Amino acid sequence: MEHKPEKVELTVLCLIQDGNRVLLQNRIKEDWKGYTFPGGHVEENESFVDAVIREMKEETGLTVISPRMVGIKQFPIKDGRYIVLLFKADKFTGEVVSSDEGEMEWVDCDRLDEVNTVEDFHDLLKVINDPELTEFQYVVENDRWITVLK
Repeated sequence: MEHKPEKVELTVLCLIQDGNRVLLQNRIKEDWKGYTFPGGHVEENESFVDAVIREMKEETGLTVISPRMVGIKQFPIKDGRYIVLLFKADKFTGEVVSSDEGEMEWVDCDRLDEVNTVEDFHDLLKVINDPELTEFQYVVENDRWITVLK
């Protein structure tokens, strides 16, 4: 049986941490609205690390230093798969600014349950912070999206 490569859309997200605070973006787009980690698309021929550094600069004003890839999120899209490489950074320079994607806000980790986050935020946070987990996958069964963490 011949296997045909699927189309893949590559993106990055990054948890930027400063002590007990994380930087969240209050996204305004309807497709994934609420507080979440900043991110964006990987450009053609761009390394993943360069993509996360560029996206963080564009969306937050910060230059992240030595971001670490800590997991992956994936879900099916028409004719392919959407892949989000999950990064974490606790070293950065610059001043926080917001972008047209949404307002940036430092949120104390103890207050994350009080913030209107995107629907899958806490599963994302688990994968990013738990060294035993590396993958967040949406599987579609009977038109229902099921979360699988591995």
